[in-house]
Parts: sequence; structure tokens; C-alpha cells
Amino acid sequence: MALAKTMEPLLQGNSAIRKMFELGQEMAEKYGKENVYDFSLGNPVAPVPYEVKNAIISLLENQDPHEIHGYMKNAGYDEVREQIARHLKRRFELPYEKEQILLCAGAAGGLNVLMRCLLDEEDEVLCFAPYFTEYNAYVSHYKGKLTVVPIKEDNFSLDIAMADRLIRRKTKAVILNNPNNPSGVVYKEEELKALAEMLREAEERVGHPIYLICDEPYRELVYDDRIVPFMPGLYHNSIYLYSFSKTLSIPGERIGYLAIGAGVEDGEKLMRAATIAGRTLGFVNAPSLFQKVISECLEVKVDVGFYDRNRRLLYTELTEMGFSCLPPEGAFYLLMKSPLEDTEGFQKMAEEEHIIMVPTDGFGLPGYFRLSYCIPFESIESSLPAFRALWEKVKHRKETDAEQKDSDVKNQKIL
Repeated sequence: MALAKTMEPLLQGNSAIRKMFELGQEMAEKYGKENVYDFSLGNPVAPVPYEVKNAIISLLENQDPHEIHGYMKNAGYDEVREQIARHLKRRFELPYEKEQILLCAGAAGGLNVLMRCLLDEEDEVLCFAPYFTEYNAYVSHYKGKLTVVPIKEDNFSLDIAMADRLIRRKTKAVILNNPNNPSGVVYKEEELKALAEMLREAEERVGHPIYLICDEPYRELVYDDRIVPFMPGLYHNSIYLYSFSKTLSIPGERIGYLAIGAGVEDGEKLMRAATIAGRTLGFVNAPSLFQKVISECLEVKVDVGFYDRNRRLLYTELTEMGFSCLPPEGAFYLLMKSPLEDTEGFQKMAEEEHIIMVPTDGFGLPGYFRLSYCIPFESIESSLPAFRALWEKVKHRKETDAEQKDSDVKNQKIL
């Protein structure tokens, strides 16, 4: 089969998340679902808010089916865009108008629309490690290059000085994912202000706008009263990208929006281009029924306590066992540092205990694993004996390796 050359690397680098999810399904068939502890996929299982169900039923029963299932303007229903603009204006005190809102097929659809609008061949998009692994595919699909700002060792704050050094004339945009997938970190206002100042200076240096794409599907999932700063209020060329997948536990419905505010340079032209890009990429428009649904649920949020309970149990138990984990501040992911230098060996040990985790090499962060704790609380409780068995294997492996190292040193002295 003569596949396109650009498709071959995507086949080779198919998402580690999906690979592990598929492995989990295979193991569940073999050993029974209750005996497999699958932390691979960020598929929210918190109950869908009742307001969403009520909105669906009401729309289906009371509105003209030709309207709720038919075409509309490619940017979305005017009344829905107006409601979103008012929601943003009220919440963040920025003057959004409906003409600055585009309904899209989830955050992924919105990112692809923006990449189509912004990138020419070899243009660059910057992001900070660790980052959502699919950014690579989204950028390369439009012949761009993803430039990754590495983390400082064991420091998950933004390395703004390094980002500044990596910005070049070809840099068109920066993607900022806050709260972060996979780390669960929530970036603080002081570092975001420093990022904004750096980008303003970089724009002067390169002589063109550098758009900051604020990818925020986890904005509402934060813990311990943390606040996610609204970046469009800090940096003029911010494009806000939001998805309802996590907020309302409806990832399969593919509904979100992007907002290009009045301060964005060439924002009106970019919005027109984004509207056309969505059509030419085949989205045509965001799902019509769920445009109407979210317009009635803009103030509704999933029960964060559901995930907080999972977060506290998993983090507390794993760290007490001896695993090194980053305390999650937002989203629903926990980062575990591999206790062995042999990360593949550690992953195989975990799979022997029927534990499915995602290695984060593809997230720009080797040596770690991501655990999605958006699973039933009881599943986490059931997994704990397997994690204890895994830790015992790790300790045994470390002891064996230490003995082997001592033996090698003694033999070297004899020689």
C-alpha cells in the first residue's frame, strides 16, 4: 500500500496513550476487567451533570429537529456564540463579542484549525515540556516544527529564559497547556506575567506577532482553592481555547470553542480564516445539538471532589509505599518517577501486576509515567495491592543491582 510519506512517522509514533489503552483492553479480556488496573486514558468517569441530560432532553422534545440537527454558520449558532461571549465577559472582565467566538470540535479541532491558519512550511510552534503528546502531530500535519522547551531537572515551572532563547523569526505561536497534561501542574500568575513580558520583547525582536494559544480543557479541574490565571488578560496576543470534554464529562461529543479577543493582532482576519479552515478541514461546524446543550450549561461544572478524592488516595498511598510522585495541582493525572533507570523494565514489572501506565517519553519527559486517576475510586482501592507487589519487585531489583555492582567493583580490583 502506497501510504503518504507524511503518514509513515505517525504510524511509527502512534500515541503511547492509545497503545497502553489498547493493551489494557486486551489484558481485561484475558484476566477480567476487575483484575486489570488501567491508568492509561484521560477518559473522565465523573457523572455527567444532570443539567446536561436535562438540556438534551428538553432540546430534543421542544425544538425543531431541523434546527438542532441541521447546518448553521460555520462559526456556530449566533445565539450560542453570544452567550459564550457574555460568559467570558462576565467571568474575566474582558470585552468579548460573538464575532470573536468560534465553536469547534473540541480543543483538538480548535488546535488543528489554528495550525492550518498560522503555519507555512518550516514555521515553528513552541511548547513547554511536559506537553500533550498529540501536539507533535497537530503541528507536523501542517508542515510546521514543534520546538520543545525542556524542563529544568525535577522542576516543572516554566523555563522562560530557555523559551526566549528558542524563539526565532520562524516562531509563529506558543502553546501553553494550563493546568498541564501530563504533570498536573498549575502555572502561577507570576511566571505567566514573566512569560507575557518575554513574548512582548520577542515580538519586537522578530518583527511579527507571536500568538499564545491557551489550551485549557482542564481549567475547572483544580484543587486546594488554586486559581488558573486568565492569560488573555496578561498578554494581548492570547488565543483562548476551551473544551467541555472534562468540565462536563462529555469527551466523545467533541465540543469546544476558541476566542480571539479584540487585543489580538490581525484578530478579525484570523477569525475569518479559522472559520474557513474548520470547513476545509472537514469539521464544517461543531456538533449542532451540543452547541445548544453547552449554551445552557456554561456555568455548570463537574464535581471536582470526585477527582480530588481519587487524587488524595492515589498520591498518599503511592508515596507512602516509596514511589516518587509529583503532587497534582490540577487536571486528573499523576506523574510517577521511574524508581529504576531501566524504565522499560519497570514498565514490564508493572504490566506483570496488571498495572497499565503511560511512559512520558512522548510528552518530552523521559523517566516518568503518567497515571490517569479519572477512574472509579473503587478501582484505585483495588489496585493498591498490585502497587505494593510492584514496589517489592522494585526493591528486590535494586538490591540485586547493588549486589551486582559491588561484585563488579571487587572483580575490577582483583584484576
